[in-house]
Parts: sequence; C-alpha cells; structure tokens
Amino acid sequence: MTGIKLCGLTRLCDMEAANELKPEYIGFVFAAKSRRYVTPEQAAGLRQALDPAILAVGVFVNEDPERVAELLNEGIIDLAQLHGNETETYIKRLRQLTKKPLIQAFSVDSAQAVMQAQESTADYILLDSGRGGTGTVFDWDFLKQIKRPYFFAGGLDIGNVAEAVERFHPYAVDVSSGIETDGVKDREKMRQFVTIVRSGRRETR
Repeated sequence: MTGIKLCGLTRLCDMEAANELKPEYIGFVFAAKSRRYVTPEQAAGLRQALDPAILAVGVFVNEDPERVAELLNEGIIDLAQLHGNETETYIKRLRQLTKKPLIQAFSVDSAQAVMQAQESTADYILLDSGRGGTGTVFDWDFLKQIKRPYFFAGGLDIGNVAEAVERFHPYAVDVSSGIETDGVKDREKMRQFVTIVRSGRRETR
C-alpha cells in the first residue's frame, strides 16, 4: 500500500489532525526561507504531541550535516529529507554522524535528473517538481524510468492523487500545498487526501 507524508506541518492542530488520520509520515520544514519553517524548538514541542507511531521527517536545504545529525540523534525527527544541492560526499559525511534514514529529493525536469535519482545512495528518493512546496506538477512520464521505490511529490492534491497512486504505485505520496487553504493546513483537505490514497478513489458526494 502507498504510504502518505503530510508535509509542512506547523501547528498543534496539525498534529491533532495527523494523529487522527495516521499518515505514515509527517514533515517539519527547517529551511528558513520557507513560509512553513519551524525552529528545532518548535518542532520538538510539536513532536511531543505527535502519535509515536507516525514518523517525523525533517526537511533541510543545504544545512550543515552536523546540524541535521543533531536533530536526528536527539529524536526530534526520525528521517532527514535533503532538498537542496546535497552531494554524495555530503551524504557520506552524514552517514558518519548518524545511522538514521535519509531521503534525497530530486527536481524531475529531465531524463538526466531521473538517472541521478536512481543512483542516489540515500535510503529513499523523493521526486518533486522543484524546491518543494510549490504546488506545481512535473511531467509524470518521467516516472516510467524509475526502478526503485520513491516518494512522489509535486502538485499532488485531492484532485489528482488517486490517478498518481493508480498509475505509478509509489512507495509514498508527499503533499503540502495541496492540503492547504489560504496558506495553512486544512483539516478537511488532509482528511480527504488520506481517504483517497487509502481507498484508491476520489470521494463522491
């Protein structure tokens, strides 16, 4: 079954919604330029309110590996998602500092990008349309070339996620802007998104 990651959560009510919906993953964004940015202290507080069965992912953009490892090893997050220009040398360094799993994100805009994703030594790869959280969709035909499990991101919402899961059977789907209204997480959209992924079809009313 395709897993679910609800990313960019920032409020206690987001944790309450996640606890009710039980996605496999939630995401905290530690990139300071993001409007969904949370400080490590805020994330630690939110994490305390999160169901322990849900894994917390920290999203980083070209962060010092020592800082990433610190948040992993302190248990504030369970996985690190590398969403910048991190190299294999960077990943190797991070491996020396922590045993926790790593997700490397790739902007899928060419066949070459797909090949780079395929060869990543990270535990998981994430395929997106850009720097993340933009709500834009990439050319899904590129996904036909992927031969390893992946997180499917980039413009997913309640209108297209059923097709994404049915056509490609990704390891997990990752959503942020697609479950927001006026820039904040919308509990009803979160519920609908999770329901659609788990049922394989869009709700009808």
